[in-house]
Amino acid sequence: MTDDGRREYGEENMHPHEDQHPHEDQRESGSRRESSTRQERGELPQDLPERAPRTLAVPDLSLVVLIGATGSGKSTFAARHFRPTEVLSSDFCRGLVSDDENDQSASGDAFDVLHFIAGKRLAAGRLTVVDATNVQSEARAQLVRLAREHDVLPVAIVLDMPEQVCAARNAARADRAGLPRRVIQRHQRELRRSLRHLEREGFRKVHILRGPEEAESAEVVTERRFNDLRHLTGPFDIIGDIHGCRSELETLLGRLGYALVRDALGRPVDAVHPEGRTAVFVGDLVDRGPDSPGVLRLVMGMVGAGHALCVPGNHENKLGRYLKGRKVQHTHGLAETIEQLDKEDAAFRTEVGAFLHGLVSHYVLDGGGLVVCHAGLPEKYHGRTSGRVRSFALYGDTTGETDEFGLPVRYPWAEDYRGRAAVVYGHTPTPRASWLNNTLCLDTGCVFGGAMTALRWPERELVDVPAERVWYEPTKPLASEAPGGADGRPLDLNDVTGRRIVETRYMGRLAVKEENAAAALEVMSRFAIDPRLLPYLPPTMAPCATSAEEGYLEHPAEAFAGYRADGVREVVCEEKHMGSRAVVLVCRDETVAGESFGVPKGVPGALYTRTGRPFFDDPEVTERLLRRVRDCAEEAGLWAELETDWLLLDAELMPWSLKATGLLRKQYAAVGAASGAVFPGVIDALEAAAARGVEVPPLLGRQRDRAADAAAFTEAYRRYCWRVGATAEDAAGIPQVPGGGAGLGELDGIRFAPFQILAVQGRSLAGLAHTDQLALLDRLIAAEGAVADREAGAAGGATDRPGLLATTRRILVDTEDEASVAAGIAWWQELTADGGEGMVVKPVQALIRQADGRLVQPGVKCRGREYLRIIYGPEYTRPENLQRLRVRHLGHKRSLALREYALGLEALDRLADGEPLWRVHEAVFAVLALESEPVDPRL
Repeated sequence: MTDDGRREYGEENMHPHEDQHPHEDQRESGSRRESSTRQERGELPQDLPERAPRTLAVPDLSLVVLIGATGSGKSTFAARHFRPTEVLSSDFCRGLVSDDENDQSASGDAFDVLHFIAGKRLAAGRLTVVDATNVQSEARAQLVRLAREHDVLPVAIVLDMPEQVCAARNAARADRAGLPRRVIQRHQRELRRSLRHLEREGFRKVHILRGPEEAESAEVVTERRFNDLRHLTGPFDIIGDIHGCRSELETLLGRLGYALVRDALGRPVDAVHPEGRTAVFVGDLVDRGPDSPGVLRLVMGMVGAGHALCVPGNHENKLGRYLKGRKVQHTHGLAETIEQLDKEDAAFRTEVGAFLHGLVSHYVLDGGGLVVCHAGLPEKYHGRTSGRVRSFALYGDTTGETDEFGLPVRYPWAEDYRGRAAVVYGHTPTPRASWLNNTLCLDTGCVFGGAMTALRWPERELVDVPAERVWYEPTKPLASEAPGGADGRPLDLNDVTGRRIVETRYMGRLAVKEENAAAALEVMSRFAIDPRLLPYLPPTMAPCATSAEEGYLEHPAEAFAGYRADGVREVVCEEKHMGSRAVVLVCRDETVAGESFGVPKGVPGALYTRTGRPFFDDPEVTERLLRRVRDCAEEAGLWAELETDWLLLDAELMPWSLKATGLLRKQYAAVGAASGAVFPGVIDALEAAAARGVEVPPLLGRQRDRAADAAAFTEAYRRYCWRVGATAEDAAGIPQVPGGGAGLGELDGIRFAPFQILAVQGRSLAGLAHTDQLALLDRLIAAEGAVADREAGAAGGATDRPGLLATTRRILVDTEDEASVAAGIAWWQELTADGGEGMVVKPVQALIRQADGRLVQPGVKCRGREYLRIIYGPEYTRPENLQRLRVRHLGHKRSLALREYALGLEALDRLADGEPLWRVHEAVFAVLALESEPVDPRL
């Protein structure tokens, strides 16, 4: 950091590993520690009276170094007080590299292994215990460096045993019975020389156990780090930089619902929320503003009463050092604070000094999902304890450059942030608070005439109040490109390459294989739409269990029985549209996409396939469809009712031939054409042979049946194909649209069937009951008549309804009522008899879990008998083929469907929570990656 940077931040020289805070040091103190040290110096007699059992405090994330001569009982002590996985033994590591735990020639490699494993554990946030003699300062120095590299506290536990005790213990071990006495003596000498220097070597806690009795009676107690408040779940109100603006703070607390408590002089000394919410202050309470003492009095009162938490800012750090009598420069508002404090009594100033001295650099809250600090904090420092961590939390980092105002250029750490926890901070004034990569800067420059901002957590709602005036002229204007106010780098290749683990709320940790991620990357990078407009991909859907019904491969009875077994009584059967899956993001007007998704102004939304590709090549066609849906939503009153400016819909676009023309030409139409060309001639020849008296009836019958199956196959796929627009080709024998409408140009003949509203602004609707979903969509579809009439009237044309939007027919079934189940089966038979694809059966209530907590399938498809000819071939209904096809392995398909469903839900929840694009896209990308898993495509 430059000298100019230190002057701006009020920073004095700070060693990168020297923690300035006593709580975060967690040093051991007290008469017992002092007595041990004085005894070692020879100031107290060795034969002290028997003392009470020792309690050894060990931070829950630390590197514990056991120190003692061979035979002092370190391994026994470690086994008694720590879990086996926490202890790394030098003897064991020697055995790993040489097959002999006593092979001293292997010590170098053994300690390389030990340090490597210790580093991995510390990086993962695991308590680690090193079981070695560690009597030499050089050996301990490596371990202290290792602890510092990972920003954890090194703790020394010394087992100072008499020489004869160590010798007796070694003699009792077969592998050490011949150990020379001089080895123990050398260890004892080195230990004696080390004891008085352990704290200077960097150990933040030193526990010395003298004699077997004290070692055997000692008790190790794990301490929670002072910054670890994961058990506090809020709700919280996190308040940005205050800088002495007491009046604005009172107003903001009032807006947040807090009731102020005043002392006899009318000064606010506490604030209480009626719902038990907790305020969290991000620091910089003082300097520059009109009433720093008043802010301190209020915040200290709230913290003392348990109504608030507070982390220090760089201005508190500087003021605290001034109150301790340190020499600091009276700049950047400190002079005004000193003048204001001089008007207070000495007791108040002492109280302020003690309060500032006790502040902890940062807090990890809400199960690890929230980190609050002053200047921001990379993920690798969360919950860590060191001077480096404290320095970053208070001052941030700089690039080493200075700007045109002579101030340091701060390193934009938030642009690179990819952590799971939301980091909320201040320090860097910005015109408005906005999320960037799951970080949020709340310093909106109140003291400079901006605003004072708070974040409601977990609601992620911002609340602010304007400054009453400009209290302090800034050195430079509020930056519009400050961290937290800039878009930053939206996505990074490292977010999606290699094997990935995605945390979901509904199925825990889900793995994405490296080879599947590579396949998804190919699609995303070459063919997908702008990722900012790609917040969701639909999951695959599993079929119902294989039917034993004669002549059927799938039948509704199995779907109803399956849900009944899962404890789901009420299901909805929805008509399955034979089209192409489409996800539609429709915005209320041309400004919404830019404000909500960060794309250029004028983008109306998005229409894409289940693999993220644009549905239409022509943007004008997409825009025309989105405009119709948008106008219908306006007509139906959905924008106002759902309090949103955008809708994310899951739908089917028909006809199937709209996106499957290539498949039709190359696969299905080819089979139909070949059958039509071959079978008439074959049958004519066989009939002629039969007329001549040749015995061919069995063969003729088989060929007639095959011809009928081929004709049924052709008829099956032709039901779902028709031409659209004015210039569509008929190369695949695709008929004209049946009863199509006019008036939509290139959209003529297209049918759009929405069946779920996935999300709206600030909310995921995936948990809304399917009956409620369909009721909303019915209103959307019904509104099209009025929209079409209005458009036709304005154009002076016909008022016939074009029929772009299609209704999803449905029926409710009670799986425990035989009559209801029979009605559901009959409805399906009617659908499929008319040429329908079939139906999807879903629990009416979404997000259903089984008794053991596992998710129930969100829906299963039950496809019609004739439709399945397209999937399994023209002759699949023959008894011998059905018998073979009934051996279907559905387990993998069902697992895939659930995993993709959970990832889709996660993407919607992250979108609703306002999380950064990379977090949303992580789940979206994983859905596409799972699509590469090998599974029978006919399922």
